[in-house]
Amino acid sequence: MRKTSSTNFSNETELAAICPMHNVMRVLGGRWKIALLYFIHQGHHRFGLLQKKMPFITTKMLSAQLKELEQDELVNRKIYAEMPPRVEYSLTEKAQTLLPVLEDLYNWGEQYITAQA
Repeated sequence: MRKTSSTNFSNETELAAICPMHNVMRVLGGRWKIALLYFIHQGHHRFGLLQKKMPFITTKMLSAQLKELEQDELVNRKIYAEMPPRVEYSLTEKAQTLLPVLEDLYNWGEQYITAQA
């Protein structure tokens, strides 16, 4: 957690108030968040499935990114009282509004890769 008395905190707070893109980058920034949202949308709801889909992410980082997405109200986390315990993730209504943007980003990425070949 940042010190609320720091200049950096003050600058970020002011920037967030006037720049919507700053808020987008704060919530979706990070190496894995956009991919996680996309994979959850594609039906990879369990922690283990997400890990298999993204083999280069560490368990600690995957857990941290999912927690941040949950805190930002983009992902729901449901724990089933089973043995072994099962946890599933789903997109919130707020995240559902991001799906057209994620689809556009995915399509842009495909075009970019094709253009580089």
